[in-house]
Formats: sequence, structure tokens, C-alpha cells
Amino acid sequence: MSTIAAISTAPGIGGIGIIRMSGENCFDVLEKIFKQKNSQKIEDIKGYSIKYGTIVDNDEIIDEVLVSYFKAPKSYTAENMCEINSHGGVVIMNKILDLCIRNGAELAEPGEFTKRAFLNGRMDLSQAEAVIDIINAKTDKEAKISLEQLEGNLSEKITQIRKTIISVMADIEATIDYPEYDLEEVTNAKISKILDEVDIILDSLEKSFYNGKILREGISTAIIGRPNAGKSSLLNLILNEERAIVTDIEGTTRDTIEEYISIEGVPLKIIDTAGIRNASDEVERIGVQKAIEIAKKSDVVIAIFDVSRPLNKEDKDILELLKDKNSIILLNKIDLDRKVSLEDIKSINKPIVEISTKTREGLEDLYSEISKLFKLKEIANDGETIVSNVRHKNIIINSRKNLRKARETIKNNMPIDIISGHLKEIIEELGKITGETVTEDVIAEIFSKFCLGK
Repeated sequence: MSTIAAISTAPGIGGIGIIRMSGENCFDVLEKIFKQKNSQKIEDIKGYSIKYGTIVDNDEIIDEVLVSYFKAPKSYTAENMCEINSHGGVVIMNKILDLCIRNGAELAEPGEFTKRAFLNGRMDLSQAEAVIDIINAKTDKEAKISLEQLEGNLSEKITQIRKTIISVMADIEATIDYPEYDLEEVTNAKISKILDEVDIILDSLEKSFYNGKILREGISTAIIGRPNAGKSSLLNLILNEERAIVTDIEGTTRDTIEEYISIEGVPLKIIDTAGIRNASDEVERIGVQKAIEIAKKSDVVIAIFDVSRPLNKEDKDILELLKDKNSIILLNKIDLDRKVSLEDIKSINKPIVEISTKTREGLEDLYSEISKLFKLKEIANDGETIVSNVRHKNIIINSRKNLRKARETIKNNMPIDIISGHLKEIIEELGKITGETVTEDVIAEIFSKFCLGK
């Protein structure tokens, strides 16, 4: 394969920038532009070593750098690789990248380094997908399950299931090849037992996707209430910064404000919305409608009520909105004289938290209720394999469908060779997770989501 090059550090200015190259001829390209302080032939340089020197263009020094050497097959891509550690200026990094390309390298496509690692057998497809999940992780727990997948946690389970089913197919072939021994009844009983065991594992993986989705996408959390109930104050309190404008003027918030926080290592996407009321202003009316729509689509609604003001029709409309939703009722401004009692709210049968966005009282109680609502402490316990990828989940669902068909075939006493067709489908499907039976189009789509340099 050709030698590829790309900037691997994020765009912008930083202390250090990394330009990465991979391919059979990457050291030839490097020698044309890198002058070592203590010159050494490439065959004498050991892998996993670093050399100090300068990048030059026609004897003009471009930058002072450190170069890391990785020799095939012991590298990220399983090819010859080097990483040029330069100063982190945009101009400098682009100059070095341009020099690499002018001297024989090609600009890498998004995710091409990891794609080569997959194609060269250094990692399977599920491990490659875990790389981008680690990069995009928003919390420690999400990073942890992605790292476990990178280490082969999911791959090992899928590979073992495929081996088990291949073994079952061998038994079927033996029964077909030696019908005189009348092994079909014994084989059917053995196959049924094994398929039951496989289904338990696949069922557990499928169910884990709920937790995986929460860790990957976060819990969409809408804050709703009538104007001046304290929605924006709550957002600012949660973020510990003045993110939203807070005034005594009703209708200040007209569009949504979205931010992420972490509770028990799980991301919460907090959405502050416009105050819900019968607005006369067209722009505010659009904001109110948007707030209602977001509340209906969110995973949980935090409905905030100002206890210093009696409940009115708008408050009661909000309570009605909560009936079929995961929701928490927040009674705000408990530091003021109360005009709302718990009895006014209890009939809705939702968790109630009393809070003061001014004194911070009750904030930890809110976090505790969210944690209990989604059982956050139980997510991603040590040793649990969690499926967080939609593609993987759909493959597991399809595999279980074929598994059920195989079991029905046995139950209906159909010829044993018919079972083979369903079992082959399971092997084919599960191979799409590890990449053994996946198409080029799927591979291209997966790696197109990666960033340049990875």
C-alpha cells in the first residue's frame, strides 16, 4: 500500500503537533526531510525509539522536532510508521505535512490509519470502531466501555459464539454424512441445548444496548416551566457558570440552550427551554411550542415550579404534560414564602425535589433522583460487556431471529440439514461485527466517520 501522511493533533495552536506517516516507504520519505542530530542508518534504528533533529526543506530549517519510529509489524497500522512531533503551530504543521506529500507520501483519508490496522489484521472491526468511540467519549464510563471494546471484550464473546455454532454445524454434517447411525435425535437435543445457551448470551448483549445508548448519547433532559420559574437559574447552577441570561423580565429565554454534564459517569444533555405560557409575541410563541416538543421527545423532563407563586393554569398544563413522561418535579424558591404545598403536586405521582437555585439547597437531591430514575449506579459495572453501537445491536437482533428459526425447525421435526441454513446466517451476521463477513461499502462508511490522522 502507498505511504500516507496526515496531521494527527486537533486543529488549532498547541504546544506540540504530530504529523503521522505510515507505509512501506515512510522512512524513505522521512530521510529526505529529517536531519538527525546524531545520524544513524534506518536499519540501525530500533522500533519504539525517538530521534532528535530538524525538518528541512532544501537545507532551510523548518522546525526542531522529535521523531518516533515504529517498525512493521509492531506499529499501530502493522506497517512502518513514524510520528513527527513538531511545535504545535498551524503553519509549521502544514509545512511539514506538505513536505511529506511532496517527497512521496499521499494525504491520508479520514480514519485511514485505523482502517489499515484493521485490514492488516492488527484489530478487528469492532475494535476499530471503539477507537472513534474513545475519541468521542464524554464521560469516564463511556471511555471505559470503549476501551474494553478496543481490548477485545465484545470481539471475544462474538468469536466464541461463532466457534460454538460452527461446532454445531460440524455435528450436523456428521449426521448427514452417516445416516446409518441414526444420530439425528441425539444431535437435535444437543443442538437445542447449545442454541439455548447462545440465545442467553445474545439476549444479554441486546439488552445491554439500553445502557450503552445512555453512555454514548447521554440522557436528554429538558427543563420546562412557566416564565421566571427558575429554569435558566437552574441551568446556571448545574453548570456552575452564568450560561443563560437571568432577569426578572418574563420571556427572556426564547430558544433552547444545550449543555452536557456528568452524573455517576453518565452524560446528561441539559436543555433549557422557553417559559411555557400563552404568549402574544410570535417569536416567543415559537419558543414555547419548541419547548413542548422537546419535552415530549426527551428522556426525562425536569418541571420547575415557583413555590412563591400560586399554581395557575399554565402550571397545571405543565403537570398534565408530565403524566406519561419520565419526569421530576422541582419546587423552586423554597427560601421565599411558600404559596404552593406538596399536596398541590402529589397527585401527579412523580418524584418531587425541593430546591433553591439561589442557595443551592436541594441540588444533590435532584442528582440523586435522576440517578435512581435511570439506575445509573448499575451501568457499566466491572466485567459487564456493553453494546453501545447501533450497528452491533441490529446485527445481534438479526442473529437472534435466525436462532429462533433454527430452534423452531428442530421443534417441528424438520430435516436436520435445514437447520444449517439458519446457523450459517447467524455465523454470517455475527461476522459483520468483527469484520470477517462485512462488505467494502460498510467498511468505507464506518471509517468515513473518523477524523483525519486517526
